[in-house]
Amino acid sequence: MEAYRLVRTNLQYLAVDKPLRSIMITSGLPAEGKSLTAANLALSFANAGKATVLVDADMRRPVQSVLFGIPNVYGLSAVLAGSCTLNEALQSVPRAKNLWVLPAGPTPPNPAELLGSRRAQELFAGLTNDYDVVIYDTPPPGMVADPLVLAPQVDGVILVVSAENSDYVQSKKAKEALDKVGARILGVVLNDVPLKQMGY
Repeated sequence: MEAYRLVRTNLQYLAVDKPLRSIMITSGLPAEGKSLTAANLALSFANAGKATVLVDADMRRPVQSVLFGIPNVYGLSAVLAGSCTLNEALQSVPRAKNLWVLPAGPTPPNPAELLGSRRAQELFAGLTNDYDVVIYDTPPPGMVADPLVLAPQVDGVILVVSAENSDYVQSKKAKEALDKVGARILGVVLNDVPLKQMGY
């Protein structure tokens, strides 16, 4: 968790005048550790006393409900479809004070359209107003349009790159796709670094 505390601190120094309230986490390819990074970063903010919401916006391959051991019956897709309220879908994490998780919910046929809807914009704006920090876990932008729809609505984007599994071309394509929609890229989290070879 020390590495994530360092990331959290760096993010706070990035925005001294206007604190970052909403942050999107993505990667060039699946299996680079973006979901684990999103979960640990959310925990880090919560442990620092920030009221934090982790939104699983990867409605195609959701994992946050599994990571936190919470049901995925209701979630983001159900809220956006009008099947339930935010209060019904948002779940507190018993072992983590100040942290709530909004799971992805049932997989919809049109995740990008849901994320780009007016209902989604109102939901995300409401979360930002009601909580200190909102972290979004999203799929890779080179594969689907979902994160490209969400990226302009958040304060910044973190791109996760795996030292072991990343493809440079795909990471570069992901960054270029985010640039095209006007996303504010805060930086890169380098994951899976072989620390034994590098010391501290």
